[in-house]
Amino acid sequence: MQKLLAIALLLTVAACQSSPRRSSLPEQPTLDAPSGSQSVTIAASPIAVRAALVSSATEKGTPVVQDEPNMVVMERTMTGENPALDAEFGPSDNGNRVIRIRVRFTGDQCRTLAVQDLAVINNARTALEQSFVLPGNPNTMESLQGLKSRAEQGSPCPPVI
Repeated sequence: MQKLLAIALLLTVAACQSSPRRSSLPEQPTLDAPSGSQSVTIAASPIAVRAALVSSATEKGTPVVQDEPNMVVMERTMTGENPALDAEFGPSDNGNRVIRIRVRFTGDQCRTLAVQDLAVINNARTALEQSFVLPGNPNTMESLQGLKSRAEQGSPCPPVI
């Protein structure tokens, strides 16, 4: 009886050791960084990155219009006249003009790639809506670096260089 118990125990241990390790994260998508976007590698999980994005937007009063496991989209409504944007993208005279910030991210427990891209939306949520890609700039990269710092604050992961 003891031999049978010992064999069963050994088989159980062997089965546990030979089974493939599964990540606690769901399968992650591949991610590309299109022209004009900005990216940063973060020493935290995609779950932590998403939480940092949503909490930061909430604190700043920035509406989150799409909240997915690997993407968060936020919008800021622009108020008042903006002759520079009117000259570049045309007027937004049939609806609001918004800046749409999309951050996509993918990775594993300690290494997440975050890609941010921006768009100006003229006449948002109307039949005349038009979207124009904005190139990244130092201000938007600073925002992405802020996300990196915030997500890494509670992370047990070593810094990504």
